[in-house]
Formats: sequence, C-alpha cells, structure tokens
Amino acid sequence: MDSDIVIVGGGPAGLSLATSLSGHGLAITVVERQTLEQLAEPPFDGREIALTHRSIRILDGLSAWTPRMGDEAAPLRAAKVLNGRSQFTLCFEPSSRIEGLLGWLVPNQCIRRELFRTTASRSDIRFLTGIEVTGVRSQHDRVEVVLSNGSVLHSRMLIAADSRFSTIRGMLGIGATMQRTGRSMLVCRVEHEANHARVATEWFDYRQALALLPLHGRTSSAVITLPSAEAEHLAGLSEAAFGEDISRKFAFRLGQMRLVSTRHVYPLTVTWAKRFVAPRAALIGDAAVGMHPVTAHGFNLGLLGQHGLARELLQAHGHSRDPGDAHALQRFERLHRLACRPIFDATNAIVGLYTRDDAIARLARPALLRAAGRLPMIRRGVGTLLAQH
Repeated sequence: MDSDIVIVGGGPAGLSLATSLSGHGLAITVVERQTLEQLAEPPFDGREIALTHRSIRILDGLSAWTPRMGDEAAPLRAAKVLNGRSQFTLCFEPSSRIEGLLGWLVPNQCIRRELFRTTASRSDIRFLTGIEVTGVRSQHDRVEVVLSNGSVLHSRMLIAADSRFSTIRGMLGIGATMQRTGRSMLVCRVEHEANHARVATEWFDYRQALALLPLHGRTSSAVITLPSAEAEHLAGLSEAAFGEDISRKFAFRLGQMRLVSTRHVYPLTVTWAKRFVAPRAALIGDAAVGMHPVTAHGFNLGLLGQHGLARELLQAHGHSRDPGDAHALQRFERLHRLACRPIFDATNAIVGLYTRDDAIARLARPALLRAAGRLPMIRRGVGTLLAQH
C-alpha cells in the first residue's frame, strides 16, 4: 500500500484527523487542491469560529491550541437572541461549572494555520498538494485513489473531508440532501462606539438574520444573512455607505459602525449525507453534515466527528485489525449520526421559523422566545449545550 489512510481535504477536519491518527504506526497521506504555501498561511476569510470547551480540549490534545492561537481568541461570555423590534431578549449564559464562558471566538485562518503547523511536523504524514482526485475504486482489501496527474494511490482507508460539495462523496456513491437556501452570509469585522461586554447578539428580523460576535476591544464580527442578491449588493457598497447601512440594520445597538476588514460573501447550502460511510471509506466535516451557521455548531461537530472516527480506526488498528474494518466504520456512523441529527434538525427548524414571513411565523417567533425565557431549565440547558458540545 502507498498509505494506510488517504485523507482528501486539507481543511480543519482533514488536518485534525491526520494529527489524531499520527503516532500509531499508520502511514497517512493528505491530498489537497491548494498549494502547500496556501495551507501554511491561509488568508483572512471573515469567519470567526465559536469554539466550545470540548473543541478546545480536542485541539489542545492535538497540540494545536497554541499560545499564538490563544492570543487571537476572544472570550465569549454570553449570548442573547432578539426578534424583530420586540424589546424582549432571551439570554444564554453558561453553567457556573464551565469556567464562566460559553466558549471562544477564533479566526478561521488561525485554526487552519495552527492545525497545518502541527500536522506538517509529523513524519508519518505526507502532503500531496496542488492536485485533485479524479476517481475512486473500492476493492475488497484496498481503495484506489486516482489523481489528476494520472498517478494512483493504494490505501486501506479513504476519508472524504472535502467540503459540503464533496466530489469524493459522489464518487463513493453516497447521496446527500442539499438545501440551497437562496440566501448568503456576509461576514466582516467592524468597529463600534459602544462596548459589547463580550456578549454575542443574534437578531432575527424579517428577511434577514443579523449577528454581532464580540472580538477584542470595541470590535465585532458582523454576520449578515440576506437573500443572495441583497448580500452581494451590500458587499459592493463603499466603506462609508456600508458602515451607515449596517449601523441602521443593527439599530445602532452598539452605536455607529465602521468597516475594518475585507468583506466576504458565502452562499448558504445545508447538506446531510445519506450515509457517513462506505466500504473502506468515511465522511467527516462538512462532507458528512453541512450545518446552517446560525447556531455555530458546524466546526464543533466536524471536530467531534473526526475525533470519533479516529477513536474507532485506532481501536481497530490496535487490535491488529484492518483500520478499514466494517464494524468500526458502522459504529462511527451510528454514534456520529446520533450526535448530529438533533442539532441539525433543531437548527433547520429555527432557521425555517425565523426566515418565514407569514402571519403564523410572526406570531410564533416571539411566543417561542418568551416560552424559553419563562423556563429556566431550558435556558440553562441550551447554555450548557453551547458551552460543551
């Protein structure tokens, strides 16, 4: 075999899995279409990742939660949810048992950079970069991975970690439910006059969803979800016009805002793979579950998925069994689906309720928030879920 494990995709899910598997006598190959230089120094992409305490423990175990990343992380003390022009606010705070924080906000490129640094230092991991996979052939005792340069890799296990639009998923014959929402998310950093007090604000309004994620100083990450044409229009405004527009959108809750970064627009597509495994293959990250960003669980579920898959593969390998053992893959699929499905369905239900503009939805939105506000057990439970999952 050329490798014991081939991982297609050098994003956070693929890199964290490679590091999780390293040091156990397995030969690991990561195939990535980007260049090595792009992996080593990923550019700012506007996305701030809300890391839970569990995710930080996983990253720390991979030696990726470095002081450098910690310096760039911003603590998240609490979160509040608003609906339209209502004055009612639903607040979520962590349990006092969990360090007094919901989690940490970390720039996406910082996570990618530190994961690559950790992975690249391992002698049992090799990178094939600037190249794509053009075909996959599964056999009884191996999987063959055909590359765009005409070469073929022979491996005992193939991992697809190549985004929610995964080409490997299709090559493996795995279907996926894909919901193209017709909306896009615009993300950027803004400075504002008032202090955010390290509290994230999510505001559901008609035809738009807005979020302000607290960073260092009087700076926040602005996340604006709009119909795609409107998001593109907003991205094309001058910096001054943009600042005025989003200050009004956020109802001047933090005062006047000023753009301090580049703007990035991401069309929103939600995906759910109909299977997470195939013979000698598995899906992780967005290739398995592409979450809507509204509840900020996508990255955390991806990190949890690779952690669970690594555990099953290493357990099989440690018992002198094939790391592509079918029973190990089935156990991973069962456990990861159980972890993802409730959050996936709940997120989609929230998105559906708060993006509809019919009379029933308008009545249900404030009623739902007030009901949750009157039930402290639910509010504390959601806060704990946000902090631990």
